[in-house]
Amino acid sequence: MNRTRKKEIALNKDSVLGLMQEIYNELVEQRATAMRIQNKMLGLLKDAEDMTVIGPVIKEQQKIINDTIEKKLSLSKLQSTIWEKSNSSKEENFSLSDMDEDVLHSLINKDIKKDSGQNYTL
Repeated sequence: MNRTRKKEIALNKDSVLGLMQEIYNELVEQRATAMRIQNKMLGLLKDAEDMTVIGPVIKEQQKIINDTIEKKLSLSKLQSTIWEKSNSSKEENFSLSDMDEDVLHSLINKDIKKDSGQNYTL
């Protein structure tokens, strides 16, 4: 059963915070999966020959872990901007600067690219 997609995103404090929470939860899940795979591969590592087979898998998992950290940092910068704007304006609705919108679009696009092409299995 396919989930219906939203055609319009409301830009208010609750919707943005909900979206950021969803992105954060997915990042935590991606990192945990990558750590589990990496640890399993390290456990299978017995001798130098195994490194040629397992090495690329470990390298890819480390890249995923690093990417999640980068995304979390971008997300925290965006959250601090929203926090500052919401505290200064005391209004429920606000607008993001072009730079903030670029960061948000970048996070969403990175998340879409990761979700579309990678399935993790243990």
